[in-house]
Amino acid sequence: MNDLPLTRRRLLQAGGLIMISTLLPKSLLATADTKNPAALPADPTPDHVDSFIALDADGRVTAFCGHVDLGTGVRTALAQLVADELDVDFEQVQMILGDTASTPDQGPTIASATLQVSALPLRQAAAQLRQWLLEGAAEILDQPIAGLQVERGQIYASARPKRRLSYAELARGQDLHLPLDPRVELKAVGAGRYVGQSTPRVDIPAKVSGQLTYVHDLRLDGMLHGRVVRPPYPGADASAPLGHALIAVDEASIAHLPGIVKLVVVGDFVGIVAEREEQAIDAMRQLKVQWKPWDALPDLRPDALRKTLLAHPKQDRVLRDDPDFDSRLGTLNSPLNVDYVWPYHLHASIGPSCAVAMVDAERAEVWTGSQNPHDLRKDIALLLGRAPQQVQVNRLEASGCYGRNCADDVAADAALLSQAVGRPVRVQLMREQEAGWEPKGTAQLMQVRGGLDGKREVAAYELKTCYPSNNARTLALLLTGTVANRPDIQQMGDRTAIPQYRFPQMRIVCQDAAPIVRASWMRGVSALPNVFAHESWIDELAYIAQQDPIAFRLRYLDDPRALALIEALKKQADWQDGSAHRHPAPPSQEWVKGRGFAYARYFHSKFPGFGAAWAAWVCDLSVNRRTGQVRLDKIFVSHDCGRMVNPAGVRHQVHGNIVQSCSRVLKEYVSFDHCGSTSLEWGGYPILRFDELPEVDVQLLDRPEEPSMGAGESASVPSAAAIANAIFDAVGVRLRQVPFTPERVLQALQRAPDTDRLGQEARP
Repeated sequence: MNDLPLTRRRLLQAGGLIMISTLLPKSLLATADTKNPAALPADPTPDHVDSFIALDADGRVTAFCGHVDLGTGVRTALAQLVADELDVDFEQVQMILGDTASTPDQGPTIASATLQVSALPLRQAAAQLRQWLLEGAAEILDQPIAGLQVERGQIYASARPKRRLSYAELARGQDLHLPLDPRVELKAVGAGRYVGQSTPRVDIPAKVSGQLTYVHDLRLDGMLHGRVVRPPYPGADASAPLGHALIAVDEASIAHLPGIVKLVVVGDFVGIVAEREEQAIDAMRQLKVQWKPWDALPDLRPDALRKTLLAHPKQDRVLRDDPDFDSRLGTLNSPLNVDYVWPYHLHASIGPSCAVAMVDAERAEVWTGSQNPHDLRKDIALLLGRAPQQVQVNRLEASGCYGRNCADDVAADAALLSQAVGRPVRVQLMREQEAGWEPKGTAQLMQVRGGLDGKREVAAYELKTCYPSNNARTLALLLTGTVANRPDIQQMGDRTAIPQYRFPQMRIVCQDAAPIVRASWMRGVSALPNVFAHESWIDELAYIAQQDPIAFRLRYLDDPRALALIEALKKQADWQDGSAHRHPAPPSQEWVKGRGFAYARYFHSKFPGFGAAWAAWVCDLSVNRRTGQVRLDKIFVSHDCGRMVNPAGVRHQVHGNIVQSCSRVLKEYVSFDHCGSTSLEWGGYPILRFDELPEVDVQLLDRPEEPSMGAGESASVPSAAAIANAIFDAVGVRLRQVPFTPERVLQALQRAPDTDRLGQEARP
């Protein structure tokens, strides 16, 4: 059996801790009355010091955070913050992330909000522990606290530096189950050794050397292998008969196969448990299952997507409505009313999701790559009919996603199968199951009205944005009938829906809609499509007004950090006024170059006041007039996320944002028929290749006196508009539907009249 991650419970068993856990030791859990929720162990609460910090007998620090690291490097950044606040060596700090038995529930890891949500209580707990240790040392050394110094986990009096007390000595036999004090004094900027320094990520060495235990690698004693059989409507949502679609299962169809332990059928959930993985796969493929026919999915083909989204039922939610908007629309000298369309995207994790579960009569333990382990814990408890305290979710590294893939679904699958056989079960989805059933990044329709007045200034701007998405309940809950398969409208379409520009009259309407297919959050949730509309539209107006695209925008920006960011980018990219916006190449020139600009700041509505970083792009590209191919030559990005805990980590995130968003904008979209998704393998869902990557130039604005902002999504948000604007600069056509494939570029070139080249045509 592989070593399992250190948890609060295992720390307790080690002894000598400066904490008292709110959990029962593992040895006592078996004696608890599992039928009485009051007798079960309590969860860590986000208002106690020992929910965030533990100190063991040799002085090592363990810090707890309810969020997880999806590859953003927050494990390293959070450890830097703790090390500085406690005055210990970085190597002494170990982070426990997302383990439901030992970390407080701080919500799912979304919205680039980990540092903003998690860093402050961690710092407060560390600072409070340091203060508490100083008070204890002051009593032992008979010195005032003002006369003490702390150096690398040791406390000494300034007058007697040779007599030192280690944190470990002060920890023995102590109790730190204290209320978290939000008034505790935190370290000043620059007072520590690690924050602001490019510290190597702690997870990389084990990953590159093959030593890390991913959830796919985990093996438990006595473990069996499971596979699931899904309904034949991959990715369908509330309109499909999930929960009452199964007609019959022919158990005899796999009776001849070796190694079968059990066929598990609960409602529409069908799973097979076998001794070996290949045996489970064979059984999955040979099992004869009859399902109700269903083919009622609306037309989601690229050419029909706009029409389908227009017809889809919506509920208007007005975010801003200036009183004179309608009258101002009637005075426009140059109206520009256009629609922008965003497709469905896959998270496209490099490996299908996997999970391991061990369920017995008293408890359920699950190992998963979920990005919201505490919510998953509640779903598994509901699925199994247990109290949440009987379920522990251990979060291990898995295939990347930056949004919800099938990690939660397969964890529930494993739990159901383990409960059925009473032994550990490992379940890994097949590629076609992952691609078909993962909650997609949803399609989106942005309808824009507005235009210029007689002075060639923006007079009015209206955005209506339709984002048909839900929270994508864990699939087994629907298949087993534990939860009814009903439409679940989530208000997730308003990220950065209100532009940062100070237009004189605005109306912003978020059109909340039920999902069409199974969908949930993905990097840049609704903000990337909304900014595609904002920044394409203002670029079109700048061209109509015959103004430099950046200078035109600056008329309507008054955010000093945005202005500084854009000026820095102009220098970085050697932007000369008028260097973009149509200097047509000779007609005989096959490859033509273009330059485009876009700017945005990502706002997440569920976290009031939590804006992510500022980012601006200059995109240099080439377009082949004969083939329609778009070649990204160089991307310049200027980025401001306030105080950078780990500048190298921020730079890596910006690079990752650029690569992923370029792939989404140029290539990616999910295809469907009337039964569900048909993009079930890499051939049906191409992504950007290594030889297609642009040169990247990143400038990080250092603002150590400002609060840290999330950097996990912000650099992706301007991408689509910057590329679209550069394509217009190169060949004179506006692309308003992602992705910008060669076929779509050629179609635009072939049908574009002169008015289209000016960007003034009506809605498509």
